[in-house]
Amino acid sequence: MGALGLGMALGLWNLADYQIVNAETYRKRADERRLSRQTLFAKRGTIYDRNGNVLTSSVECQNVYANPKLVEDADEAVSALVELLGVDEETCREKVTRDTTFVYIKRQVDQDIADALSERGIKGIEFEQTMKRVYPYGTLASQVIGVVNIDNEGVSGLESYYDDVLTGTNGSIVRERARDGSYIAGGAYEKVSAKDGTDLVLTLDVNIQSVAEQALADAVESSGADYGSAIVCDPATGEILACCSCPTYDQTDLANTNAADMNLRVVTDAYEPGSVFKTLVSGMGIDLGLMTPDTTFDVPAEVKVGDDWVNDIDDRDYAMTMTLREIMRRSSNTGMVLVGQKIGADNFAEYLDAYGIGTKSGIDFPGESTGIVRERSEYDGSSLGSMSFGQGISVSPIEVTRAVCGIANGGVMTTPHFLKSKHGEELDWSDGEASAISAETAELVKSMMITVVDEGTGSGAAIEGYDVAGKTGTAQRADASGGYQKGNYMSSFIGFAPASGPAVLAYITLDGTPYHSSAATPAFKTIMEQALSVLGVKRTRS
Repeated sequence: MGALGLGMALGLWNLADYQIVNAETYRKRADERRLSRQTLFAKRGTIYDRNGNVLTSSVECQNVYANPKLVEDADEAVSALVELLGVDEETCREKVTRDTTFVYIKRQVDQDIADALSERGIKGIEFEQTMKRVYPYGTLASQVIGVVNIDNEGVSGLESYYDDVLTGTNGSIVRERARDGSYIAGGAYEKVSAKDGTDLVLTLDVNIQSVAEQALADAVESSGADYGSAIVCDPATGEILACCSCPTYDQTDLANTNAADMNLRVVTDAYEPGSVFKTLVSGMGIDLGLMTPDTTFDVPAEVKVGDDWVNDIDDRDYAMTMTLREIMRRSSNTGMVLVGQKIGADNFAEYLDAYGIGTKSGIDFPGESTGIVRERSEYDGSSLGSMSFGQGISVSPIEVTRAVCGIANGGVMTTPHFLKSKHGEELDWSDGEASAISAETAELVKSMMITVVDEGTGSGAAIEGYDVAGKTGTAQRADASGGYQKGNYMSSFIGFAPASGPAVLAYITLDGTPYHSSAATPAFKTIMEQALSVLGVKRTRS
């Protein structure tokens, strides 16, 4: 009787354990064994250019997986999978013979291939609906757009920056399975539909982007540069019409991609800007009321900056009297050192802050570099002199672009950006506008930049029918010892047109060239000519 009572007590305890004490735990274990949850992937938002051209979109495809418990003929299954999916035979055979009910064979298989495989009717081979990105224009703007991973999560470029907007909400299907993994007819079934992501319209123009990428690639090849960058924008709004680096990469072939080629160097890299920086320095001096384009300087053949002697590219051995306009036209380093001395270190540091040099530009893109800009308290004997002609300071091209947009735009610097509209509504980027110099100062600097193109070092950037304002740049590349490499330059050109009413600004950089700034002017000219044509900008010169 005692044993019987003990047995009954244990039975009652087990019933209570299953039905009351740990009921939820046992219910979850049972559900895990018999219920199959399949994700319904949301369609990621489509990305368009400013004219409605699809840059990337999501299409339905299939993940192919196997339930080895249901595979009746492993040879047949392996043969079909190798033939249609191109998978490795040995790996495939190992998967279809595993002691499991689920294993992926290949993910993101094109729908037509999946359909062909489905028609074979091979038991144990099953399909899971998913999404993948396609690119109608191939590799165009790949560094700007970026890529998504196998789970459709943005990992670079705008795909990453706007991932929360582009990503929708995945749904699910819950179905009841038998012990062998097959679905039970009439069993439990629950479906939650996916919610698609938001479409985005960018400021890019595919025609200008295409021209920019080709012109930059040609410039890198012809100049022998290690790599190059180009950005084209509307200085009045900050809208980026084209942006690229060379070399570039293929989003559909990441296995053979150099990770560095995925960088949009305009944003992610920083360099000593060289002589293009002289436009900003001239703006400082004029805005302070210390000089005008006609102010004269007694410019020596060489001038000492810290422990080093600085001279001009013409290697003259005599002094010259130059106006500020002539210093800009000739791109005189020695002359700009004198300009910097007249501005003074305190004023120089304040204007760097006003220009936004050393701070983020506000661009909607991940990984922006702010370079290396010394605080005023960190200036040494060479800082002011070297920075006056664009050395001794490291900045990203996007920072320089924003600052020079201020010169083109009557003193007002706009926020460079890629996103034009979302949810069908155009975005307002005016909150990021700022001024470093007055409108009057901007006009005077602009007039000197016109002289640079009409009569000076930037003559290769002249465009028939338009008044072009621009500035060449050459910066020596630093070496590991803290000095500069011989015969290795950063060649660049920044300019805008028409100067009388700027519609387009372009900045070209070529890193690692054996040449000086003239190497960048052909690419600028090609890009600017096409951009003016695409945008329908009227001629300003007969």
